Amino acid sequence: MAKRRGRVPLFSILSDAVLPYFPGLDKKLKIALIDKTPHEFMDWVVFSAFILSLFITFLVGLIANSLGISLLWLIPLFILFYIFSFFYYLNYPDVLMLKMRKEIDYEIVFATRHLLIALRSGMPLFDAIVGVSKGYGAVSKEFRKIVDDVTLGKPLSQSLREVADTSASSSLKRILLQIANALSSGSDVAESLEAVLNQIAKEQVIALKEYGQKLNPLVMFYMIFGIIFPSLGIAFAIILFSFIGGGLQIPSVYLFLVVLGIGLLQFLFLAMAESSRPKYSVV
Repeated sequence: MAKRRGRVPLFSILSDAVLPYFPGLDKKLKIALIDKTPHEFMDWVVFSAFILSLFITFLVGLIANSLGISLLWLIPLFILFYIFSFFYYLNYPDVLMLKMRKEIDYEIVFATRHLLIALRSGMPLFDAIVGVSKGYGAVSKEFRKIVDDVTLGKPLSQSLREVADTSASSSLKRILLQIANALSSGSDVAESLEAVLNQIAKEQVIALKEYGQKLNPLVMFYMIFGIIFPSLGIAFAIILFSFIGGGLQIPSVYLFLVVLGIGLLQFLFLAMAESSRPKYSVV
């Protein structure tokens, strides 16, 4: 095995030590279209986590020094920040896969209906796939891989299975495997495709309804913890300090942390609502 070049010894030792604990990383990198080997990606994760945790620790150290807090706490805080930063960067392929899955699922129903209508009208399967390979966003990119493979001489059934194996969308994977199985067994591709299409469309409608039900308590918590509590808390604090008297001085850094905490809380609620929203093009 050739020796890898350009690796920092300290970080490479750590990345080689933790890499065996993530056996599925190689496949995730392929699905997420990240052009790195598992060793290269883990080196990047270890190094990036070190830089981010060092920067956060430095900022915390400045605040702690201004408040007169012992800087010895920075050592365990750095370790804690590094662990969080490590898993933050390690989830980068999962974030890309989630984004790709949402992009594919957004157009998957209409693209499959196009494919089904083409097959019902008597068009050959490969020609129908060529028709779907453009005009449907991320779905067309996946079908374009199949068109390119078949054009280069690869069997259609094999190409369908390979693209399904590296697809971020379970819905597209089911569709491609259903077509491949129908080709292998000699059954009607259109009937098999229609069955799985109806099932996927129903699942998307159910997911949209579940999101609507989950959104109601989420909005309630946002109103309570993101708007009502901060507003009432600040109002009560102003009234309380006015009764205590003018001898009490509040450091400006505390006010900054309160405003920062309220803003962060509202951002987390909005990000949670946006990330959990299913993005489907369903009619």
